[in-house]
Amino acid sequence: MEHVDVLVVGGGSAGLSVSRELTTRGIEHVVLERGRIGQAWRDRWDSFCLVTPNWTVRLPGGDYAGADPDGFMPRDEIVAHLERYAAASGTPIREGVAVQTIERAPGDGFVARTTVGDLQADRVILGTGAFQRPHRPDGAASLPDGLLQLDLRGYRNPADLPPGPVLIVGSGQSGCQLAEELQEAGRDVVLSCGKAPWAPRRLGGYDLVWWLEASGFLDLPVAALPTPAARLVANPLATGHGGGHDLNLRSLRAMGVTLVGRFLAADRRQARFAPNLAETVAWGDARYREIMAQVLRVADERGLSRPEIAEPAPFDGAAPERIPLDGFGAVVFTGGFRPDYTSWLPWPDAFDELGFPIQVDGASAVIDGLFFIGAHFLRTRKSSTLLGVGEDARIVARTITERMTSA
Repeated sequence: MEHVDVLVVGGGSAGLSVSRELTTRGIEHVVLERGRIGQAWRDRWDSFCLVTPNWTVRLPGGDYAGADPDGFMPRDEIVAHLERYAAASGTPIREGVAVQTIERAPGDGFVARTTVGDLQADRVILGTGAFQRPHRPDGAASLPDGLLQLDLRGYRNPADLPPGPVLIVGSGQSGCQLAEELQEAGRDVVLSCGKAPWAPRRLGGYDLVWWLEASGFLDLPVAALPTPAARLVANPLATGHGGGHDLNLRSLRAMGVTLVGRFLAADRRQARFAPNLAETVAWGDARYREIMAQVLRVADERGLSRPEIAEPAPFDGAAPERIPLDGFGAVVFTGGFRPDYTSWLPWPDAFDELGFPIQVDGASAVIDGLFFIGAHFLRTRKSSTLLGVGEDARIVARTITERMTSA
């Protein structure tokens, strides 16, 4: 059986970043990727682009160096950047190799069962991404047979959907971007809304992400959240399309999207929604005010001119509670993702009740020799982003080096 010191699972930004750090430290390792480099990015819809500016691409030895740092790379350019990064780093990657399960090896280390055979490793780093299992609400099973139902990964473009209106369940960043795209393509769109913060794309000449980073918002650890479940709260609504512009529930309603409350279930070919749209919007407005307070604090601390900040416009919370689904072309679920480690790993006690790894700085607190990278809130709010994954990769690689040296 082939043996390596370290096995990295996943050839996306997380796996490539930690591989670069291991190579720098002279640690023998191999990276296995089920598809091709950046497969998770390749799987996004056709018009997908970054929500964060290009300058936030800060991989170890692979920062964005293009001519448009304030722009937003589309999907294929992101993939091309990762391919160049892997080539320049000399990443020892094997594409088209899926890891089916990982077990403890007799004595010590791990055995990875893959689609091309078994591989033994002393240590394993899981870089399988922040978004593993699409989440659907409980009522999804009640939707009528024959109505096309897609998770976000199944959506490609408006032309691929059958004719008719589209129901989008979930109003986070992705749901709002799809609602905008479909509405602009001439489709009637119903958006079932959940709680999400929102903010302007730019303030005082700086992008929203600049303010969030400068305020320390992106550096908050899980311990700073009100509850561990707060990790599932959506990111602030924004889009990078068209060079980046404001995107929120008010702007979507203004362009003709029908906003409704939380999706409950379907009966007699009617979709039912909670009467909570006004409450949902009020929650988002409260988060807007909190973010704006941080913007003003940063401006004062750095001696910048305070940007003009508007109070949220009045919002009419009236919304349909029932909508007939006859004639609808599709339902697209965009209500986020959940961890899925326990479906292919034999250590349920290594993960919390939400499925997140129990770890410290990326090192499992339960399974010795098991590490994680690119997971949501691994260390901070930015851990699963192109802005923060490199920082975590350095810490994980350093920990492995120290343990190997002391062994």
